[in-house]
Amino acid sequence: MKLVIAAIGRMKRGAEQDLCARYTKRIDKAGRGLGLGPLRIVEFNESRAPRPAERKAQEAELLLNAAPPEAAKFVLDEHGSGHSSRSFTDLLSARRDDGVAEAWFFIGGADGHGDALLTAATDKIALGQMTWPHQIVRCLLAEQIYRAITILSGHPYHRD
Repeated sequence: MKLVIAAIGRMKRGAEQDLCARYTKRIDKAGRGLGLGPLRIVEFNESRAPRPAERKAQEAELLLNAAPPEAAKFVLDEHGSGHSSRSFTDLLSARRDDGVAEAWFFIGGADGHGDALLTAATDKIALGQMTWPHQIVRCLLAEQIYRAITILSGHPYHRD
């Protein structure tokens, strides 16, 4: 199952970009034998609409139009379900085992996600109740995807 992180906003050069690149390489290498990966990161510019509702709607349309209709759509949202690393692994592997070809993870802009994307979501995932900058969310998500792969492979990276 191909993996895609689709984000509103561009990653700036620096430590966060380097960390994401490191996890992307790890995912691509470790996930190959498990039918997970490669990981691709797709970036979109933030909407310049004057009102938050318009920005969210425009950004949701950009994100939704990028993903194939049959892809699993995981929306990162502070109101989503919290997962342990093991339950996130179960979620990811269940989609793979169901024959889903692509899993898309959506990171919204500063105003959050538009209703169209929230409605289309296969699952809504929260990385806790705090709000995080999109650069850090990418790193956290990439790390959790890598962690899920190591759990599935029996690698000792994850410790309960």
